[in-house]
Amino acid sequence: MKTMTCRQLGGPCDLAHHGDNANEVIKAQDRHLKEIVAGGDETHAGALREMQGRWRHPLSGMAWYRKAKRDFAALPED
Repeated sequence: MKTMTCRQLGGPCDLAHHGDNANEVIKAQDRHLKEIVAGGDETHAGALREMQGRWRHPLSGMAWYRKAKRDFAALPED
């Protein structure tokens, strides 16, 4: 298991997301952004828009995804 923060994934805070692979922490980040913005936290709104925009722009979205996977792979195990 490894840990990445919201900030490491492009968000504004240091909430830790844990997972056995990059996809798990990316999905946790997506849920975090959606939930916190729905709860009224505007500091995460920009990161949520970026996350949603990644999938509308596949080339740049895939570049972000590959970087997140590389960053995750480089982390030590918890």
